[in-house]
Amino acid sequence: MSDCTKIEAGWLGGAQRCPSPNCNARPDAEEIGLLVIHNISLPPGEYGTGCVQQFFCNDLDCDAHPYFGEIRGMEVSSHLLIERDGAVTQFVSFDERAWHAGVSNFQGRENCNDFSIGIELEGCDTEAYTDAQYEALAAITRELMRAYPAITRDRITGHSDIAPGRKTDPGPAFDWPRFLAMLDEEGIA
Repeated sequence: MSDCTKIEAGWLGGAQRCPSPNCNARPDAEEIGLLVIHNISLPPGEYGTGCVQQFFCNDLDCDAHPYFGEIRGMEVSSHLLIERDGAVTQFVSFDERAWHAGVSNFQGRENCNDFSIGIELEGCDTEAYTDAQYEALAAITRELMRAYPAITRDRITGHSDIAPGRKTDPGPAFDWPRFLAMLDEEGIA
């Protein structure tokens, strides 16, 4: 796992930085108060390819794999990617709006990108995530909750929960009880 440390000026210490152009300013006076958990792998089901990083930075060779043709021209990003080995890459400052949620709604509020932080786990809906990913996610979540106090346990959700019928991630393979118990172990209420 990366040695992720405190958040300073919207950036997570210890994370590799790979700035994405796919972001913009949050609306004025928007308080960051939601954490959205996603999954991604490119090509689907393949890990450690570097293609996610290329995709979020608009550098993906869309002719390199048949699936990439389906996502050609998409401009998306996330704040963070946690790879299978726990390595963490940050694409967008937490203080900026990453383009991760799309059409979304949380407790009656639309456009979740405006007030959320998105974390991608390298994976797919049906394959277990790794111990290193859970450890990194729990540690980072604790730091986010310290830096952005409006993110509470009940304001941590899956992409599938804010875009039902459109998205399925992080999927049934994500162990919510395990993740939340890891937060409990560290005294997060």
